[in-house]
Amino acid sequence: MANKDLGAAKTAKKDEFYTQWADIEREMNAYLEFDKDVFRDRVVLLPCDDPEWSNFAKFFALHFQEFGLKKLISTSFAPNSNPAIEEYEPTLFEVESPAYDPEKSKARGKKFVIDSTDVNGDGRVDIEDLRWQYLDGDGDFRSEEVTALREQSDIVITNPPFSLFRTFVDWLVAGDVKFSIIGNMNGVTYKNVFPLIRENKLWYGPSITSGDREFRVPESYPLTAAGSRVADDGSKYVRVKGVRWFTNIDHGRRHEPLPLLSEADNKLFNKRVGAAGYQRYENYDAIEVPTTNSIPADYQGLMGVPITFLDKYSPEQFEILGCADYTGLYGSDHLGIGRIGETWMQEYRKAGGRGHYTANMTSLVFYDQESIARPTFKRIVVRHLDPAPRKDA
Repeated sequence: MANKDLGAAKTAKKDEFYTQWADIEREMNAYLEFDKDVFRDRVVLLPCDDPEWSNFAKFFALHFQEFGLKKLISTSFAPNSNPAIEEYEPTLFEVESPAYDPEKSKARGKKFVIDSTDVNGDGRVDIEDLRWQYLDGDGDFRSEEVTALREQSDIVITNPPFSLFRTFVDWLVAGDVKFSIIGNMNGVTYKNVFPLIRENKLWYGPSITSGDREFRVPESYPLTAAGSRVADDGSKYVRVKGVRWFTNIDHGRRHEPLPLLSEADNKLFNKRVGAAGYQRYENYDAIEVPTTNSIPADYQGLMGVPITFLDKYSPEQFEILGCADYTGLYGSDHLGIGRIGETWMQEYRKAGGRGHYTANMTSLVFYDQESIARPTFKRIVVRHLDPAPRKDA
């Protein structure tokens, strides 16, 4: 993860980042605005979500009838298997239940279920009608036990363990389920994720496109980064940069065309691109597009765009061909991107460049308007599906 706190979480395996209610609500409402029946008669699985702590579980329990859910299942990880929990004390919810077993409490995960059963007879089905039991194992999503729950489900929604994001995506794909999960935006360049993006089997969710998000963390979590805080009630929070929803649930933003840049708007064009226009890469037949809002309206060839392009990507407007400086499927070799070469490297060093580049690398590189050698960060290579006609055509 790019953010310092997520990096620490990955190293220490402290993956308990609790998503805020407002972030869940905005994302789920966006799906509902596109398809009001997206959750109706569906079994929703929350495989990393104890209702005692998880806003995912509380949110879907509250809206169980409103969304028309068929069944809600959530699971939790055993305290003894969770490095983020240094000392575990069962809650009153667990201790006062007839199902409580002190021998199983720390070593077993739990399964929580809400279905059409009005347990307390109040005429509604909500979190008050939740039933729970201990799992046979520790509740790891990769276990046969939780995987069997995935097989019973239509949709999986959660904030998965940060250190296991790649594995979690593979687990979802293997289950052939709809899903919406939280991860870092750089996850799009993982070798098991980018092909899904390229093949329109996975995309960003609509509600987060920039900035950072705040997550609650366990009491034992060290607050070392800027933006961390302790609330009045003692709860700890950290702010995380580059967060995105990853989903295969359709939504309206995905089909909105991205506004494009025309050379006719000289002032705006000069501000975003420069008077000399788009620069061509030295090692690939495509142009450098420095920002998502500077994609040309009428260019018919290939373009290298920042990965932030995926926040605004519409499959009806663009085709994604691959990713540069990337060795997986649809990477540099697939695209036919050439090596950087010694000449560009010498010019880059002469201009003061200190980045970790070698002549054998396949990053997209170019010379700017002042003939200075410039590298790029990872670029998504795209082309228009229906470019505007050129003036000279």
